[in-house]
Amino acid sequence: MTKPRPSLTLNLLQAREVAMSFFRPSLNEHGLTEQQWRVIRILSQQGELETNRLADLACILKPSMTGVLSRMEAAGLVHRRKADQDQRRVLVTLAERGLACFASMSDRMEQNYQRLQARFGAEKLQTLLGLLTELKSIKC
Repeated sequence: MTKPRPSLTLNLLQAREVAMSFFRPSLNEHGLTEQQWRVIRILSQQGELETNRLADLACILKPSMTGVLSRMEAAGLVHRRKADQDQRRVLVTLAERGLACFASMSDRMEQNYQRLQARFGAEKLQTLLGLLTELKSIKC
């Protein structure tokens, strides 16, 4: 019987949990979920996005994105509006509170990256990010 190869997907999930352990305390201090932070970060970098594109970029299932955005809108973090050209499309942008949240958390998140890098190594982290970027580009 051949020995099964190590599970790539399980290792990626376990590595994600280790990485998130550096960031979760900061998110908890600000009362944000991981999904909400991903939305804030992406919108701060990309600007207004259609909900389906935002869901893809944030790795949030489209049905779940509706609930995430509803809670964020109720908290004053985002604005949603229907597209002028196609009323079926919903566009999302950061509200002032969302922009302020990103600005106030950016330094702390950078400190968390620095702590992770100090433990893992700058060169290894850059290599890992490069390999993950390459892996993401593969289409099956």
